Amino acid sequence: MSSRSARAGLRPDGPLTLLNPGPVNVSERVRRALLLPDLCHREEEATRLLASVRSKLRRAFGGEEYQAAVLTGSGTAAVEAAVSSAVSPGKRLLVVDNGVYGARIAATAAAHGIEVFEVRTGWLRRPAPEAVEQALRRDPDIEVVAMVQHETTVGLLNPVAEIGDVVRRQGRTLLVDAVSGLAGDALDLATCGVGLAAGTAGKCVQGFPGVGFVLVRRRELRRLRRLPPRSVYLHLPRYCGDDDTPPVPFTPAMQILAALDEALSELLEETVAGRIARYRAAALHLRRHFAALGLEMLVPEPWRSNCLTSMRLPVGVSYASLHAGLKKRGFVIYEGQGRLRGKIFRVANMGALTTADFDRFRGALSAVLGRRAS
Repeated sequence: MSSRSARAGLRPDGPLTLLNPGPVNVSERVRRALLLPDLCHREEEATRLLASVRSKLRRAFGGEEYQAAVLTGSGTAAVEAAVSSAVSPGKRLLVVDNGVYGARIAATAAAHGIEVFEVRTGWLRRPAPEAVEQALRRDPDIEVVAMVQHETTVGLLNPVAEIGDVVRRQGRTLLVDAVSGLAGDALDLATCGVGLAAGTAGKCVQGFPGVGFVLVRRRELRRLRRLPPRSVYLHLPRYCGDDDTPPVPFTPAMQILAALDEALSELLEETVAGRIARYRAAALHLRRHFAALGLEMLVPEPWRSNCLTSMRLPVGVSYASLHAGLKKRGFVIYEGQGRLRGKIFRVANMGALTTADFDRFRGALSAVLGRRAS
């Protein structure tokens, strides 16, 4: 796969390399899978395709302990399906909030009338498992603990395993927003005690946006089936029938689903461990250059995701000018969110990209900043 064929974004004078945290550049093989012939979602061919996607998701991430619910929608839809389906009436959700996406989980729960308790830390701090344990000991009505694996607000990895151990010992359910980390950063669902994990096609899985999924532990699914639905479209048990003949409650995005099936085949061929290693190598390659340019990275090294690096904007450089200069040269980066808007920029290294792509970006960044690596 050439680096050029991996890039589908367009600008007036050529393709774009996407260094934003999703959607990502995909391989030509995945792009060709979009050319699925017109297909009715009630036909057996559609059932086989969906069964294939669900099987590959289990093989890649959860194993036979998990069911895979696949729904048309973004990663946020998958998270909302998990949150709205997991909490019993009269019970509470504890949300670990140390970034934009933790806060979004809390807002999602509130929109569905679920009472929320938040354990908050700063955006550059990892949450303390002890704080979660204290909250669970104090409040027996907390049924589910929700957290983000990789907070793309700054590129911070949260301690899922440590908090999962606390949740397991306290007899509660762990729900993880793994949308931007699954297949990019290590996450052993069973070992970490994850009951539900939300993901998406359009990030480290290297498919197209438009299909989300939730991996649900089978014993957890039995509990979910007893709960009254809070949503018609997003009620997870509706998507979790038999492994070989999955239900199709609503019209799925068949072409995007076909591309996801191909992306999962690529992932299984590379192996999840292999992809994580590739992303980590890419991140380290870029970070050496960032350091040589004198850029300040926000997250301490042990806590950095393999998928994204956040940096303070140099004095005298606006995000708008940096973004425009890089886009002119064929690269798309990402701005800060919330109170970090206008203060930082973010560079993701997800997708079907090569070392040559990253080396071209290094040259472009040096040129736009007017700096040479020291």
